Amino acid sequence: MANWPQVSIDIEKEFNMCFACGQKNPIGLKLNFDWDGKAARAEFTPNEFHQGWSGLVHGGIISCLLDEAMSYAALFEGVNTITAKMQTRFRHPAQIDEPLIITASLTKKTRKLAQAKAEISLKDGTPVADSIATMFIFNQGEEGAKSNA
Repeated sequence: MANWPQVSIDIEKEFNMCFACGQKNPIGLKLNFDWDGKAARAEFTPNEFHQGWSGLVHGGIISCLLDEAMSYAALFEGVNTITAKMQTRFRHPAQIDEPLIITASLTKKTRKLAQAKAEISLKDGTPVADSIATMFIFNQGEEGAKSNA
């Protein structure tokens, strides 16, 4: 990690232009996560702009949904993170115009790292994809997403 580049991340700025959750990003996904005290949860209905093969959601969009969910789980737990490593398993193709349920939670937190898991399923519970990630903690705030989301 000694070779990890020093990057300035301004956590005080609004999230409005984030591709995944920015509500003012004209091409963004506009995700809105809720927290039940244990897990972050959002719903997303992909459309034709989110497809890879005709009628199917692109795997990169699926990965983006999982990554954002795990980041929000960390935010809701009071830490700001950036993903260091992520492993995704695709289990069932997702079709465009079909609502997806995204959930994530932290599984471990140390002083410098957080680990999380996330899942995407169809409304009937069919698993679409799941992921685990290791994330660098770059600022351990007391308010987390409660003040930013």
